[in-house]
Amino acid sequence: MTKIDAHHHFWRYDPVEYSWISEDMSAIRRSFEPPDLAAELKSAGIDGAVSVQARQSLEETWQLLTYADQNDFIKGVVGWVPLTSPDLNRTLATVATHPKLRAMRHVLQDEPDSHYMLREDFNRGIAALQPFRLAYDILIFERHLPQTIEFVDRHPNQVFVVDHLAKPRVKDGLISPWRENIRKLAERPNVYCKISGLATEADHRHWTEDQLRPYMEVVLEAFTPKRVMFGSDWPVCLVAIRYGEWVKIVERSVATLSTGEQARVWGGTARDAYRLS
Repeated sequence: MTKIDAHHHFWRYDPVEYSWISEDMSAIRRSFEPPDLAAELKSAGIDGAVSVQARQSLEETWQLLTYADQNDFIKGVVGWVPLTSPDLNRTLATVATHPKLRAMRHVLQDEPDSHYMLREDFNRGIAALQPFRLAYDILIFERHLPQTIEFVDRHPNQVFVVDHLAKPRVKDGLISPWRENIRKLAERPNVYCKISGLATEADHRHWTEDQLRPYMEVVLEAFTPKRVMFGSDWPVCLVAIRYGEWVKIVERSVATLSTGEQARVWGGTARDAYRLS
């Protein structure tokens, strides 16, 4: 069974460029580069990974693609481009020539406008991805789910991947209305979901596996294993959980699935959604 970590980040730490890394996140206030991840993958028995943007810059997108050229274990890249730019098609025509670019992402969760995803210029940008066969990663909080459903419905032929289960309110112990809204989103067959980043949404020091399990169960039922993939959100996850510990939790959460279903979660779904070789 080939195992792929469908969500991780790299960065050369700078307190200005990564201002979102607060002082209470000391575990990740340093650089994380391919050799660091390679060691984690080897220790946990993971065969490959998908790199995801952490800064909204073309410079970082090209850096991730360079890492992918230099490291065979990086199977694909989720980059960033200025989706609202009038020059978007020209930019895509350049960056999409790279064989490991597989998707784009914008940090929607940080936009002051909670309906940013419904802007016309943003949607024109999303429509421009399909000719290049690029998926789009949706990074939101659970409060964005209603408008996300409307957004997705504008693009029925576009592949979408929801990051971090749409960040349910684990710390508050709430499962609704996240559960109902994520189920509605899962009714769209062009939408996939990553089991990732869950411990980070809980109390970083006092979470339990029992607190996390219901959210994973909802997603596995709603999307089915055919559209669910494993991701670590390393190194962000380190503020709450070690890499190997998260792998073990996911292993236990899918243990009752058939071998074929487990293979989907661990690698098959990511290969389909991101067209990985």
